[in-house]
Amino acid sequence: MTDLDEKDKSTLISSTGEEDNTLRPQEWSYIRHQITSLAETLEKMRLAEYIAYLNRPGRLLWYNFLVGLVRGLGTALGAGFLAGIAYFLLKRIVILNLPVIGGLIAELSKYVHQP
Repeated sequence: MTDLDEKDKSTLISSTGEEDNTLRPQEWSYIRHQITSLAETLEKMRLAEYIAYLNRPGRLLWYNFLVGLVRGLGTALGAGFLAGIAYFLLKRIVILNLPVIGGLIAELSKYVHQP
């Protein structure tokens, strides 16, 4: 990185053992760069918008409710679709007249078509 990383952490302490409160221009430049980098990172994270979102519990609950509905609907549709494919494949296996599996699938088919 910069000269600061190469120095020992005790470089701000003078030879007399007292702290030197003045910073050199290089150190100020490094601090400014770090603060700018931190500000850019926080802006990219949209931290202020997130905090405003968390400060409105009604909106947070409503949003989570809608997300839960969509997730549940997706799960139900996906499970139904996969069950339909499985049923279609099992029905095709019945046509092959496999001894043990065919009988079980035929019984399952009766239950499915039963009113």
